[in-house]
Amino acid sequence: MTAQAEIARIRLNPHSRLVQRDLRDATQMHRTVMRMVPDGLGESPRQKAALLWRIDETEMSSTLLVQGTRLDLGRLPTEYGQAEVKSLAPMFSALRKGLAVRYRIVLNPSKRERLPLTEKTKRGKIIPLSGPEADEWWLRRAADAGLALHVLTPTNLAPVRPRRGSAPPMRHSLLRYDGTATVTDPAALSEAVLSGIGRGKPYGAGLLSLAPAAVA
Repeated sequence: MTAQAEIARIRLNPHSRLVQRDLRDATQMHRTVMRMVPDGLGESPRQKAALLWRIDETEMSSTLLVQGTRLDLGRLPTEYGQAEVKSLAPMFSALRKGLAVRYRIVLNPSKRERLPLTEKTKRGKIIPLSGPEADEWWLRRAADAGLALHVLTPTNLAPVRPRRGSAPPMRHSLLRYDGTATVTDPAALSEAVLSGIGRGKPYGAGLLSLAPAAVA
């Protein structure tokens, strides 16, 4: 699947009402992004299309990153933004043990509440993590994904909440991490890039971006 994986970068049109709506509502953004994958994928189409997305914002612009297989930019709404797509195959081919990289990822660090033995038939609620607990969570998940982190700089993002009438009233806390790392396991890292990391993938979390780090 690595040969089929691609990334679309869409510089969003700030004057588009659909863009403004999607930036306010992660559920709507997910629906728009899902238009880019093929029809007829059956159950769990996001997973089958390996679809992940993230919003990168600056003071001047907002860029939507969409990663998946067989993306069709022509299915985006008219005047949604300027888009380009490229294969991720060269990046996967370049991964090797010991490679220094820069990374960016938006995450939903969380853990499941531990319940007393008297309630062992129930599942504890999901608890968002912050501060050092969130950093430790990312360090562990990165190690499992084949990355040894050197720098991890967190940025708090606005939380998102599903807006569907039937959705559970769970707020998804989001953190963006930027930093540098060394590749320890190229195969595990390729799988993590394709599958995403952590919870909250329908709400803009989990997409790991990598680039070669400058060598001093």
